[in-house]
Amino acid sequence: MNKTLLIIKREYFSRVKKKSFLLMTFLVPLLIIGMYALVIALSISGGDNVPTVEIIDDNGIFGKGLKDKKSVRFHVSSQSLEQAKEKVVADDDAFVLHIPKDISSGGKLEMFSQKKAGLSVITTIEDQLNDQMRNKLLKDAGIDAATLDNIKPNLSVISKELTLEGEKDSSSGAAMAVGFAAAILIYMSLFIYGIQVMRGIIEEKTSRIVEVVISSVKPFQLMMGKIIGIGLVGLTQFLLWIILSATLMTLATNVLFKDKIDVIKSEMPATQQIAPPQSGPGTDMIKAIQTVEWTYILPVFIIFFFGGYMLYSALFAAVGSAVDSDTETQQFMLPITLPLLFTYIMSFSFIVNNPDSSLSFWLSIIPFTSPIAMMVRLPFGVPAWQLALSIVLLIGGFIFTTWVASRIYRVGILMHGKKVSFKELGKWFMYQG
Repeated sequence: MNKTLLIIKREYFSRVKKKSFLLMTFLVPLLIIGMYALVIALSISGGDNVPTVEIIDDNGIFGKGLKDKKSVRFHVSSQSLEQAKEKVVADDDAFVLHIPKDISSGGKLEMFSQKKAGLSVITTIEDQLNDQMRNKLLKDAGIDAATLDNIKPNLSVISKELTLEGEKDSSSGAAMAVGFAAAILIYMSLFIYGIQVMRGIIEEKTSRIVEVVISSVKPFQLMMGKIIGIGLVGLTQFLLWIILSATLMTLATNVLFKDKIDVIKSEMPATQQIAPPQSGPGTDMIKAIQTVEWTYILPVFIIFFFGGYMLYSALFAAVGSAVDSDTETQQFMLPITLPLLFTYIMSFSFIVNNPDSSLSFWLSIIPFTSPIAMMVRLPFGVPAWQLALSIVLLIGGFIFTTWVASRIYRVGILMHGKKVSFKELGKWFMYQG
C-alpha cells in the first residue's frame, strides 16, 4: 500500500509541476471566455461584407417594403430584368431578386447571382415577403392585421416539484443545461486523462524504465498508482478551471458593465432599487440556476467522474501495456470508446427528452455508460435506489475491469516488438504464471 501511495504521489506531482499543466490550467478558461466573447462580437457586428440585393419588382408593391438588415441591404432598381442580369454577369458580387406579378397567393421568386447567397440573406427575404403577403391577404379579406397581431396569448409552464417538504420551483431548461455540461466534462475527461494513462505506460514500456521499477513494485501496484495519480491531476485541473472561469466571468462583468449598472441604478427610484425585477431574461436565468440542487449534483458528479475515469483508465492501461507505440492502439481503442460515444450521442438526442424511459434507465445503470447517462438524468430527478444501484455497479465494474486489466498488464508490460491481437490478449489474461 505504501508503494502505491508513493507512485500516486510521484504521478500527481510530476504532472502538476509541469509548465504544460500550469499553462493549460490558466489558458483554457481564458480561451473559452475569449471564444464566447468573439462569437458574440462577430454575431453583433454581422460581418464586414454585407451584400446588396437589387430588386426587380414587377408588382411595384413588395420591393419597397423590404427593410435592410445586418446581413443584407436592399435597393429597388428601375432597370429591366435583362439589364440586371447583365450586371450580374459583369459583377460577381451582384445579386438580383426578381418578384413576378403572379405571386398574389404564393409562388417562387428568382435570385440571380454568380455565387450562392448566404442562408441568412434568403431567410430574411422570405420572411419579409411572407409577412407582406400575409398582411395583403388579410386586408383583402377585410381583417385588420394589426388587431390580429395584438391578439397573442402569452402562456408559459412553470415547473413545480412536490416533495414531503412542500412545493418547490424547478426548471427543465436548467436541468438540461446542467446535464449536458456534466456529460461533456466527463466525456472529455475520460478520453483526455485515460489516454494520458495509456501514453504514460507506453512511454515507460518503450524506454525500459518499467523493467527496473517492477523489480521493487508489483505490476498491479504500478498500474493502480498511475491511474489514481493521473485521475487526481484531472480532478484538480477541472476544479481549477471551474474556479478560474467563475472568477474571470465575475471580473469581466464588473469591468465591462459597471458604468451601465451604476447608471441604471442611479436612474431607478429608491423603491425599485431595493426590489429586484421579478421577470426578464436575466432574472429568469438566475431563478432557473437557483432551482438546481448543486449540493446534491456536485458530489454525485465527482463520484461518477472518478468512477468512470478509474473504469476506463484501467482498460486504457491494459491497451498501453499491450502495444509499443500510439499507432498500434487503434485496433483496441474502438471497442473501448464505442459505449462512451454511443451514450454521448444518445444523451443529446434521446436521454434528455426521455429521462425516465427504459433505455435511459439501463444506460444509467450499466457501468460502461452510466457516468454520462446518469449525469444527464440526475438534474431531472432520479430515485435514490437507482442512483445507489448505479454507483454500486460502477464501483463493481471498476473492480472487475481493473482485475481484467491487471492480468493483461502484468504480462504485456514486459512484452516488446510483438504484434498483439485480441486472441493474444486472451492468452495473457489466462496466463497463470
